[in-house]
Amino acid sequence: MKYIKFTSLICVIATQIGLAQKNIELSEIWNGTFRTEAMQAVNTLETQNQYARIERISEQHQVINLYDFATLEKTKTVFSNQNFPAIKSIESYVFDAKEEQVLIGTNTTPIYRRSFLADYYLYNPKTNQTTKIADHPIMEPLFSPDGNKIAYAYQNNLFIYDISSKKTIQLTQDGQKNHIINGISDWVYEEEFSIVRMFDWNKASTQLAYVKFDETEVPEYSMDVYGSGLYPTQDQFKYPKAGEKNAVVSLHIYDVNQRKNNAVDLSEFSDFYIPRIKWTNDAKYLSIQVINRHQNDLKVFFVDGNTQAKKLILQEKDKAYVDVHTLSFLANNDFIWMSERDGYNHLYHYNKDGKLLNQITKGNWEVTEYYGIDAKNKKLFFQSVERGSIYRDVYSIDLNGKNKKLLSSQLGTNTAIFSPKFDLFINVYSSTTTAPRYTLHQSNTGKVVKEILNNTSLENKLKAYQLPKKEFTQIPTVGGVMLNAWVMKPVDFDASKTYPVFMYQYSGPGSQQVADHWFDSNDYWHAMLTQKGYIVVTVDGRGTGFKGADFKKTTQYELGKYEVEDQIEAAKYLAQQSYVDASRIGIWGWSYGGFMSTNCILKGNDVFKMAIAVAPVINWRYYDSIYTERYMKTPQENPSGYDDNSPYFFANQLQGRYLLIHGTADDNVHVQNAMAMIETLVQHNKDFDWLIYPDKNHGIYGGNTRLQLYTKMTNFILNNL
Repeated sequence: MKYIKFTSLICVIATQIGLAQKNIELSEIWNGTFRTEAMQAVNTLETQNQYARIERISEQHQVINLYDFATLEKTKTVFSNQNFPAIKSIESYVFDAKEEQVLIGTNTTPIYRRSFLADYYLYNPKTNQTTKIADHPIMEPLFSPDGNKIAYAYQNNLFIYDISSKKTIQLTQDGQKNHIINGISDWVYEEEFSIVRMFDWNKASTQLAYVKFDETEVPEYSMDVYGSGLYPTQDQFKYPKAGEKNAVVSLHIYDVNQRKNNAVDLSEFSDFYIPRIKWTNDAKYLSIQVINRHQNDLKVFFVDGNTQAKKLILQEKDKAYVDVHTLSFLANNDFIWMSERDGYNHLYHYNKDGKLLNQITKGNWEVTEYYGIDAKNKKLFFQSVERGSIYRDVYSIDLNGKNKKLLSSQLGTNTAIFSPKFDLFINVYSSTTTAPRYTLHQSNTGKVVKEILNNTSLENKLKAYQLPKKEFTQIPTVGGVMLNAWVMKPVDFDASKTYPVFMYQYSGPGSQQVADHWFDSNDYWHAMLTQKGYIVVTVDGRGTGFKGADFKKTTQYELGKYEVEDQIEAAKYLAQQSYVDASRIGIWGWSYGGFMSTNCILKGNDVFKMAIAVAPVINWRYYDSIYTERYMKTPQENPSGYDDNSPYFFANQLQGRYLLIHGTADDNVHVQNAMAMIETLVQHNKDFDWLIYPDKNHGIYGGNTRLQLYTKMTNFILNNL
């Protein structure tokens, strides 16, 4: 990407001059006015070259339809809830390996970010009958590969439902809330390793491996739930904060025929994590990943399911940390591995004994997603940022690393859904100027076969609003590092005038906000602010992702140091532009972004006039062990790294206007953070604003909550910037 000076970014669209601009209303952002059309819940099948979708016929009538990948024509309706009154909505579904049965989830109740309880019904298309597999909501049901059994979790224990006999056996007996969890991740694994189900069937359907979590010694967090009753209640759950005790994990293999649990010996490890387990294509061997607490030494083992003996297959070390990826096995038990070992995230081919056969992808760019392999032609498919870190493209490459081919054509963000045969793929494309479009492509050439779905009607509707364009650029820092950025200006921008600037960022390790894709809700809000005369800018500073490991890991051990310096430097650079009112620069962010915006108005109090922080971390000592220690080590090992960049310790430096927002039911970034910041600001006699949302979690939503939140933030900006 070329470095373009801001003075060259004047963009007035001729056709818009003199036309009335329709203003964006806050209610429109949240009521579906700008909602895009999408292909919902697409799942590719394994035994047929088809994909399945949930489709809504009416408010009460939903179906699961099958479509042929080659023609995109519907082949049949697999399931309709019209004749099954108990299934009022189809909220999830999964086929068995033979695709002869469907497990349908309904009445879903969320637990945390990814976990939920639901009622599950087994549907047999041949008999057109459903069977409820348990008389109560359960978690993570999983078909055995032979399609004869379903394993699931309930109240911290594991169970197996036999489909033919309709009988259930209980595998574990010691499950107990806030003490023992069998087969389901604890809070911190779910949040930071992005996993809930911690059990898996072997290929022969004879063994079930699972991880047990002993949370007994993990400190407990207590969260008030206000509700509507006369007295509030409390939600108490185990939450290991940085430097505190984690759950003790152990690995077990249940033998279905013998009805016996066997433990795998991991006694050589202490204070460790098991972020992934997965049976290989050889029914005898289970793959497990073990990583140390610092998360810079990861080992992959193959465990013999019969003897529980294990063999080290791969070891990955890094001076900072190792990212966790799931192994992808080939038919012969070779596997594909992702690693940053050469400085960029790439694909590697290992044989079943752990010998590196070759590095498949190479270059000063990152693989961002691995889609799978066409085993017949030994061709892999992946997504990368080879054409620029703000873009995403789909590629193919031979297993030997040769014949790499670009399959997507338009610059922007391209993601793919491949057919089971890997002969076709659905490409989902969007950019800042093109709403999502779905097209069918040939996998060998990338050639478009036909369009499936577009959002032309939305694009036409938006013409009346004359939305500002996101102009991509780079901003230099004092050290000469070029930072990706985008800027939105009012459509009637006049370089002879001066404008206030409102900055938005997230800035967390490996994250990205500067990317060429279609608008999200924040983008519409930012566009609305440009209609009110503001310039909106986002800058991805050091520590953000997709520019190589060194750039991403610059912030190691000092979260909030270099990222804050970069936002302050970017604001100073903007202040030098002739059309920027240097006395009116603000900043906002959510979560890590709230941590950043708070630090910026404190450490950059000579630059920022105002800041908004939503659900911010105020002190990394309050945050969870896995995330925080990955980048900071423990507070005991790195106290200065925690304290030197914690806004809690710099409250006396507040000069501008500051708005602090938090939900009391935030199980992720606890409201304790906000309360600590409020207290220290009060004790320093600082004037500030704060807003607390009762019983709202980290997302702060529900009913009119988002509308009220963004109305509050809009008014704060209008009154203080």
